Amino acid sequence: MLDLEYATPAPKVIAGAKHDWELVIGLEVHAQVATRAKLFSGASTLFGAEPNSNVAFVDAGMPGMLPVINEACVAQAVRTGLGLKAQINLMSAFDRKNYFYPDQPAGYQISQLYHPIVGEGEVLVELGDGTARRVRIERIHLEQDAGKSIHDMDPEMSFVDLNRSGVALMEIVSRPDIRSPEEAAAYILKLRQIMRYLGTCDGDMQNGNLRADVNVSVCRPGDYDRFMDTGDFSHLGTRCEIKNMNSTRFIQQAIEVEARRQIAILEDGGTVDQETRGFDPERGETRSQRSKEEAHDYRYFPDPDLLPLEIEQAWVDDIAAALPELPDAKKARFIADFGLSDYDASVLTADVANAAYFEDVAKGGDGKLAANWVINELFGRLKKDDREITDSPIPAARLAQIVALIKAETISGKIAKDVFEIAYTQGRDPEEIVETEGMKQVTDTGAIEAAVDEIIAANPAQVEKAKANPKLAGWFVGQVMKSTGGKANPATVNALVTAKLGL
Repeated sequence: MLDLEYATPAPKVIAGAKHDWELVIGLEVHAQVATRAKLFSGASTLFGAEPNSNVAFVDAGMPGMLPVINEACVAQAVRTGLGLKAQINLMSAFDRKNYFYPDQPAGYQISQLYHPIVGEGEVLVELGDGTARRVRIERIHLEQDAGKSIHDMDPEMSFVDLNRSGVALMEIVSRPDIRSPEEAAAYILKLRQIMRYLGTCDGDMQNGNLRADVNVSVCRPGDYDRFMDTGDFSHLGTRCEIKNMNSTRFIQQAIEVEARRQIAILEDGGTVDQETRGFDPERGETRSQRSKEEAHDYRYFPDPDLLPLEIEQAWVDDIAAALPELPDAKKARFIADFGLSDYDASVLTADVANAAYFEDVAKGGDGKLAANWVINELFGRLKKDDREITDSPIPAARLAQIVALIKAETISGKIAKDVFEIAYTQGRDPEEIVETEGMKQVTDTGAIEAAVDEIIAANPAQVEKAKANPKLAGWFVGQVMKSTGGKANPATVNALVTAKLGL
């Protein structure tokens, strides 16, 4: 496991005009399940299709159409629960959440209020200062997504696209354990990372495949500890929910804005109304949308078209046995096996594709050298070209060749950068480049010594300066490297220059 100190909640303290206040945050993260078909129909989940082209009769709320559970969606929810060290419930059930909105054609949403598929779990969130926090998961339940209302095609009309209607979502509900905007962002990114490793959600926030409802309240210092001791939520203040956030940057901004709004109300002698609000990033404010409904307002009742869902422990065990190595375990292994720093291991395991690429490069045995080239050279170039690792012009096997050539002292680090550039831009084999372009490092001590003698003999004044100030010996090293076209072994040059100058 990672060598981290587990920290107690570190609340962000906001100074009001009269008092100090602390933040309390809980998140409901909606993650689109990575399956080809929807939760209760065989309609495609493909993003970007023509409006209303991926819609089955049951998705459109047609009378008499019966939902049929998609086993793949259930498996993905179980897989996510196992990845979050959560309790898997062998019996769960679906309920109807009744409300009317144009993009909800049936007049209800099928969800799981009373008996979710996944129970309590946890997420380890690293805080960047060598400490980590365990954020408790209350539950994960399956539910169907709504369609999408479109308001910008005609100034006098709104349209509805039902392609998303019925798409499976996992709602991951946290306890109110998050105490700062930065921690909220780190929690969401950690969830995203885990689900991408598991293959249960692609985490695409831009397209709405991962979004969050953010519950924010403020309390006086010490009240959170009272809540933890008693379980009495009244100590945490009245919460407001900011809906449908799909950017960690905007989530942090919204939390700050909403907290200060609540503090201003409380210090002015008012009371905070429990409600649902939206965030306007351009105006930097949250706006009231509607009063916060309680469960009874939705008239939940068991869905009469769906029997309780019963799964077998053996099936869950099979899914657990097939889980991939998860980020925390992979990071710990990279540190232990390759001798990487905590920072380098974090960068390389941030994304499952990055980690896989690095491991292929590191097969030659020098993990630190491989990490240096992947992080500094490859990632830097990909970022400059706005490319993903999966679209890298230089495959892992070829970068591994460059690392092996450096390790074998066939080429120097400087020459390696030239080889990398050619391989990246021309798609050529590194070993072929070194051979045909005459880039092999000069390791013949006699040849290097001759070059050193020549430079020293031609520059007697510089020799005297170097003897008076040994730091100037680097000038001779540079001249020798220049005269050999950068091919001389730098360590050999340094040693010979030092010896020849008597330093």
